[in-house]
Amino acid sequence: MTASGRRSLLRYTSAAAIAALALTGCAGTGSSDDGGDGGGPVESLTLWSNHPGESKEIETELLEAFEEESGIEVNLVTAGQNYEEVAQKFNAALSGGDLPDVVVASDVTWFNFALNDAITPMDDLWESMEVDSEGYVDALREDYEFEGGHYAMPYARSTPLFYYNKAMWSAAGLPDRGPESWEEWAEWGPQLAAANGSAAPMVLPDGSNYLDWYFQNMAWTFGGGYSDEWDMTFTADETIEAGEFLKDQHEQGLIAISNDANNQFGAGQAASLLQSTGSLGGLRDTAEFEFGTAFLPGPTPATPTGGAGLAIPERISDERKEAAMELIAFLTNSDNTVKFSQATGYMPVQKGSVDHPEMQPYLEENPNARTALEQLEVTKPQDYARVFLPGGGARIGAALDQITIGGRDVQSVFEELQEESQTVYERDIEPQL
Repeated sequence: MTASGRRSLLRYTSAAAIAALALTGCAGTGSSDDGGDGGGPVESLTLWSNHPGESKEIETELLEAFEEESGIEVNLVTAGQNYEEVAQKFNAALSGGDLPDVVVASDVTWFNFALNDAITPMDDLWESMEVDSEGYVDALREDYEFEGGHYAMPYARSTPLFYYNKAMWSAAGLPDRGPESWEEWAEWGPQLAAANGSAAPMVLPDGSNYLDWYFQNMAWTFGGGYSDEWDMTFTADETIEAGEFLKDQHEQGLIAISNDANNQFGAGQAASLLQSTGSLGGLRDTAEFEFGTAFLPGPTPATPTGGAGLAIPERISDERKEAAMELIAFLTNSDNTVKFSQATGYMPVQKGSVDHPEMQPYLEENPNARTALEQLEVTKPQDYARVFLPGGGARIGAALDQITIGGRDVQSVFEELQEESQTVYERDIEPQL
């Protein structure tokens, strides 16, 4: 959704309605200001992270550099194994626990916290701390815009990529590129199966590992989707067709569904993989074969953005908010976003990063990293039913597991998904608009 679209959607939502909105992952309201220093200098901060893209080592390195430069110590807390667990921990803290000063907030968690006034708008802090917000990639910065305010700063940002094993591609006689469409993939899948023994032609993460993010691309390319703004479209003919395609490919053994898709691909047990740009660094270190990256199948634009930003709790002191903004600005400045990108595979979030003196040689040596930067130009906003509807992503992922691993009928499952999503919308959102 564009910034203007998000503003128009929620322009008439009252403050009282926002506070009352029952959204998954943000139920608590907490108590008084937590963690203030009584106006004195801030000597330490706490950052809650799930270390996206296996980033704990580079996060630690960057935090040590921040401590040396600022004199402020940072306690890096592993707040969960994924974005949802971090959101759950943060939600629990809002009900009366100790709040962090900075928290990782994903594409499907920040919005709920913003609606409930749990994270602070950053625009005034940008001005008071002289942060150049215009230096960030516009599309990534505006992903966190709501009613004229920005509620996170881009950090571990990504798009899904198409990864492929070049040796297996060659064995199947395929060109050194990704499929241009899912129709072309349907032709390639049997060739890959015939040429590569027991290796699955493709592996996708299961519903608990964001299959709903990757399938969004498939639904779009078939002309369907999860919703048209707040109109649910799970039972549209085109969306059903996309679901039938996924189910059929799974039943033929051409697309495997795995709870550890990265390892399956990295071990040479699958010829291709849909996965985040944030997995690039890990696969580069573990895969013992040459692999390529490509845009997701088109027609474009059919690629969602994703990943996470860094947010600041609303109920910490102003002094801590300023120190937290200083930390976030440091972690995401041009030099450090380049370091983070090279270590993880996530996209650098600063506009000038592509021309950074350390980035150009890296891109020349690692052309796979260039794919995500180029694909950013053909992305589109995610469907409301996934990112704004409470529990949307998890609900869609579970439904996709049912039609693949569970073997259930697509029409029946998507009808249930349509009804459940509509109920959540009518109960939790529509009365507040």
